[in-house]
Amino acid sequence: MSPHDALAEIAFRLERDRAEPFRIQAFRRAAAAIEGRDDEDLRAALATGRLKATKGIGGRSLEVIAQTLEGRVPDYLQGLRDRAADDVSPEGTALLQRLRGDLHTHSEWSDGTTPVEAMLDAARLLGREYLALTDHSPHLTVANGLTAERLAEQLELVRRLDGTGGVRLLPGIEVDVLDDGTLDQEPAMLDRLDVVVASLHGRLRAPSAEVTARLLGAIADPHTNVIGHITGRLVEGRRGTRPQSVFDADRVFAAAAESRVAIEINARPERQDPPDDLLARALVAGCLFSIDTDAHAPGHLDLLGLGASRAAAADVPPERIVTTWPLEDLLAWTHERR
Repeated sequence: MSPHDALAEIAFRLERDRAEPFRIQAFRRAAAAIEGRDDEDLRAALATGRLKATKGIGGRSLEVIAQTLEGRVPDYLQGLRDRAADDVSPEGTALLQRLRGDLHTHSEWSDGTTPVEAMLDAARLLGREYLALTDHSPHLTVANGLTAERLAEQLELVRRLDGTGGVRLLPGIEVDVLDDGTLDQEPAMLDRLDVVVASLHGRLRAPSAEVTARLLGAIADPHTNVIGHITGRLVEGRRGTRPQSVFDADRVFAAAAESRVAIEINARPERQDPPDDLLARALVAGCLFSIDTDAHAPGHLDLLGLGASRAAAADVPPERIVTTWPLEDLLAWTHERR
């Protein structure tokens, strides 16, 4: 491992742990400050004190560089690796090895933190076979949702990047489900996408009948492939907590099973959505599932194991998890109702 790679991995793992942005950026700045410098040069700069005086290198970064130059994994990085390993159960680890991709990710085009290229690089490093880019739709202005015109521009970028590093980049969207149950994007644009994740972002505490109608409307739309974070709950994190929405689970899951619309197992620790009881009911109803990270930064892509642990604990059969499917089968499924 090079000192640059150690610093970059620390930033990645801090993203996974949803650390404060200033901590993540500190390690990214340190990695940038030594990029391209060989070990001999760094050892000399460390010995003379020049490395300590280099802009962007702090005390912790200096320690990481020094320990890496000694030929060992830095203590700080090893601690982050151990924490990540402890988060995933043995059963979750086994299921994670069967997952081929991720159908719910964001970039700086909406409310993600990095360019698409950075998300694709992380997917490659994690061994993903495919990654769906699903930035937000126009109604969600707080998340800089994509108009039809901006989505068309993004599709050109996806076309250019598809296959980079051996990862298939799938054009997609996380489309808001509007109050009347329709999808927040022009049907002609949805026709051009490989993956459509339909999610409720507003009026989550509306009466059960209203939430149920919106979910049923989204499931009925032939473009919809996945229902994202179905209850909208938040159970921890910097955004605080939020109670889950209430809806007629039997009707919603029956409709999803009949239409072969997948229920997302959202891997974000602050969501853990759907809750265990609803996950069990969706399983009994015969639903398909998609384990996704809802990643807004490269490090979030490594949260997939948390979703795999929840799915394994609920005894979800791997064959009913669409993200275990080969790409050809996945695309046949996402387009089968259109």
